[in-house]
Amino acid sequence: MSKTTKVARLAAALITVSLIGAACGGSDDAATDEAPAEETTAVSYPTSLDDCANVTYDYVKPATTGGMTITYDINPAAVWDDGSPITAADFAATWEASLNTPGSISTSGYDQVTAVEAGTSDKQVVVTLKSVYAPWRGLFGGIIKAASVKNTKDVSADFADNIPFSGRPYKIKSWSPDQIVFEPNDKYWGTDKAVTKKFVIVPKADSDTEIAAIKAGEVDFIYPQFFAGIEEAVKQDNIQTNLDYGGDYEGFYFQQKCGPFADPNFRAAFSMSIDREALFEQIYIPLGGKELLQCGPMVPGPYCVGDEFANSYDPAAAEALLTENGWTKGTDGYWVDPSGKVPDVRWIINTGNTRRESTQAYLIPLLNAAGFKVRADNCDAACYFQQRLPGMDYDMAMYISTAPPDPAYVTSSFACDLIPTEANGNIGQNSQGWCNKEASDLLYAADVDADAATRADKVKQVLALMAKDHVMLPLMQFPKSGFARTDKVGGPWNAELNNYAAFNNIHLWQDLDGDGQIVFGAEQWPECLNPITECANSSWMVWTTAFQVLPGAYTTTNDGKYVLSNLLSGEAKVEIKS
Repeated sequence: MSKTTKVARLAAALITVSLIGAACGGSDDAATDEAPAEETTAVSYPTSLDDCANVTYDYVKPATTGGMTITYDINPAAVWDDGSPITAADFAATWEASLNTPGSISTSGYDQVTAVEAGTSDKQVVVTLKSVYAPWRGLFGGIIKAASVKNTKDVSADFADNIPFSGRPYKIKSWSPDQIVFEPNDKYWGTDKAVTKKFVIVPKADSDTEIAAIKAGEVDFIYPQFFAGIEEAVKQDNIQTNLDYGGDYEGFYFQQKCGPFADPNFRAAFSMSIDREALFEQIYIPLGGKELLQCGPMVPGPYCVGDEFANSYDPAAAEALLTENGWTKGTDGYWVDPSGKVPDVRWIINTGNTRRESTQAYLIPLLNAAGFKVRADNCDAACYFQQRLPGMDYDMAMYISTAPPDPAYVTSSFACDLIPTEANGNIGQNSQGWCNKEASDLLYAADVDADAATRADKVKQVLALMAKDHVMLPLMQFPKSGFARTDKVGGPWNAELNNYAAFNNIHLWQDLDGDGQIVFGAEQWPECLNPITECANSSWMVWTTAFQVLPGAYTTTNDGKYVLSNLLSGEAKVEIKS
């Protein structure tokens, strides 16, 4: 995986994603006789999924001032695959669905919109916002067809077995657990029409299966997660390799809405007990890793100082913190909280990922030795990314996120009000459950800051607060790896592999062997197809389905920028209101 941000972190909602306010609870009895002489109150934290569902947050977003309007002129020739025009109604449907659908993966930006209306015609869209929204180009990055859904304010029951429309060169002919079949959209208006008459994506169980399939000619292209020796493993005279670094990064994440890490002291001590330098040498240097990532949930660039998470390993401070707060070690060597309970940490990864399994095998014994009871609690990719993570059914997770060009994804992934709760209809991508009022205020302030320098400073402050609160631990910026059969695939197959919307140009790939199709072996398979809900938490879901058929106002480039798409006839017009 990858999680789009969901992303990417992430992949996410149509191409946009106070200290532990959730750690609420009454006091239990005083610590046992084994506690330090100074009495320590045992604090109760929500521990079960049922408890988790009842956690609420009292955070209120900052009041907005001013506002802006964005006027989009839709290409007069732009139509859906049935020939019906793409209009302002489709933009309005996208806004309403993103904002109101229970379980919407992200409402960031859309929650600032007060109206989406037709302008001088139904081919002009006027979007009114109640505040300035700096990352506005990320809005309407994937338009849904209004006429394809029953209720634009709740699309959770739609897209059961297909995305039944397209405004891009390909359309989905069929989708099943066994394959996705694309065929040319004969109503597509653009000049970049589909070159190959059939494009098939099939699931492969793991990277070994992918590699065997491309070497045997069963598939024409693979996009496996990078690992040490992958180039040598795939090497063959008729296979071409492409490696490139971009917005992918891997990290550990600590879920703190409920469970062991809802206790800030335990979470801090646990985080400080992980020697990332040693882990990097053990796991990542053999992969060709260059340096330990220190930014946080972000790759190095203008929004990161670069030392936010440096010196995170401090086992002596970890032990002192727990001891000072009434924790003791039991006869089995595990830390016992002041109420006499031993936290049981469930660490989840997706099964079949050798690197992550090796990381668990290396790190769990070390954490056990440090007094932390940790166990592997893994499941397959669909279960992991589309159920357990968005359902917050884990304590510790490890995954790669794919970040879009703009840092607005940090808001959707870490703001207090975007933690999924029953009260908010389980909306949001903050599946870590981190609620820091100061950080959330900074994130929303950054989103309305039109000054690039001061906006970047606000994001940097948030990353520093993440490090202070021990929200996660960054590990490594990951390269993208793509491999194509030179006797089967031609054209620009390697031009967009580093794009946030990876391989979104499959319609331009050429069939060289004359069999009338290109077959792509996919590392992960989507369990559901809804582009608005947690289904889109999987980058493989949006890469293989939504990004291929949903048109957007602006699109991302391979070098990490937003550019005008051919859905519009010209640049959007933005008016700032004081």
